[in-house]
Amino acid sequence: MTFNPALYEINTRVWLRQFDSNRRRATLKDVPDSYWANLAKKGMDYVWLMGVWQTSPSSIEKYCFESSLVDAYKKALPDWHKEDVIGSPYAIDSYKINPLVGDEDELAKTRKQLKKHGLKLILDFVSNHFNAETSLLNTNPDIFLSAHFENYKSSWDTFFHPDTNDKTLYFAHGRDPFFPAWKDTVQVNHFNPRTREFMIETLLKVADMCDGVRCDMAMLSTNEVFEKTWGGVLSAQGFSKLNTEFWEDALKALKEKFPNHIAIAEVYWDMEWKLQKMGFDYTYDKILTDRLDTGNQFKIRGHLKAEQEYQQKSVRFIENHDEDRAATTFGNVKEKAAAIIMSTLQGMRFYNDGQWEGNKIKIPCQLGRAPKEALDKDIKIFYDWLLEIIKAPVIKEGNWELHESLPAWGTNDTYNNIFAWEWTLGNERRLVVVNYSNVVSTCRLALDLKDSPEELIFTDILNGVRYTRSNEEVDKDGLFIQLDPYKSHIFSF
Repeated sequence: MTFNPALYEINTRVWLRQFDSNRRRATLKDVPDSYWANLAKKGMDYVWLMGVWQTSPSSIEKYCFESSLVDAYKKALPDWHKEDVIGSPYAIDSYKINPLVGDEDELAKTRKQLKKHGLKLILDFVSNHFNAETSLLNTNPDIFLSAHFENYKSSWDTFFHPDTNDKTLYFAHGRDPFFPAWKDTVQVNHFNPRTREFMIETLLKVADMCDGVRCDMAMLSTNEVFEKTWGGVLSAQGFSKLNTEFWEDALKALKEKFPNHIAIAEVYWDMEWKLQKMGFDYTYDKILTDRLDTGNQFKIRGHLKAEQEYQQKSVRFIENHDEDRAATTFGNVKEKAAAIIMSTLQGMRFYNDGQWEGNKIKIPCQLGRAPKEALDKDIKIFYDWLLEIIKAPVIKEGNWELHESLPAWGTNDTYNNIFAWEWTLGNERRLVVVNYSNVVSTCRLALDLKDSPEELIFTDILNGVRYTRSNEEVDKDGLFIQLDPYKSHIFSF
């Protein structure tokens, strides 16, 4: 039996503002217990408190007011002020609780509250970099990727000269090789054995405060990517590829000390399987997100034929803090179809705070305040019912099988637009059928009807409709399906 958990992401520093009082700003201790009880009632298993770690306030003025960022602030929050800019939660000074969030005691009490409701806590771990003004540059400078003055002189936007005790040092900013460096960060050197020791110790410290870790841009710390990104600088500093992968060593240490913890990798570039093999319990499935956006039915279907192990370790989502809001990307009707797909596949189902209410505005992660958005009542009703359906054991713990959509009749090729899969657990069966296109589509589905009665009752629990079909007809020709654009069935039968 495979468990398919649900994860809820919270942009902690922004989310806490709803609990502010006239007297002071809220921290974790001000979150009512009823909030966590409600998430548990909706079928969530994990809560990811994104952005709880200490940042470096002194770096905000220096790095957080570039023109592109200011434009993003204006777009998301037209009435923004400088004090709304609190810095990226991924430019971490140290793994201590940010005072804007609370303290370690408050986090521990929050974890206990979650546990009381059957929820587990996920926290961030960033293996690739720290804040460019982290105190570690003075206490542990050897863990970072140092550089020569010539590097700094030729590429000042990738290398920098920090204000440290040693005025002769130059370092690299953290970066993704396909984009300019993140100037508010300093790059960790994964080819230094001392660095690996330090980062594994840090990972275990984080894990002691939670039940699982979400590892930011995890593929950047693989030997392959790290060498391609920094090869010239590394060789000039006398470093070369190590014999083992950082994640293999780190996750082995994690599981030895915390065997029930989970590790989630944010990963792209078709490296998901590789990261799973290194020990990650779950990896982002951005491929599915993108294919649901473009709507290529053939590529979506092909993706869903991947190996079972891969699918069971995939994190399915249609929005998160890095992505545009689903309401904006898909629109109301298409979002519902995409949400049904991601919520009824194998693997981890991942939802973002505000998604269930139909929020449309993506908040830059440097902002500490979000605009108030009107509740989309239709979307809220939809998600309330969908979450109620998918928390049933048959969809949470059952066996999943992809069905082939067959032509309803000769020349009608709209069957290609329809996806179908079935969940089974004991005598329970759920059949999910989605028309992921903008045209009316039809198909037939071959079902295993062994030991079924002569008259079949298909109850569409998504839409509250019952259909009666002859066993003989369905067994001979297949179950006939006709769906309007982006409409779905979830049958119990």
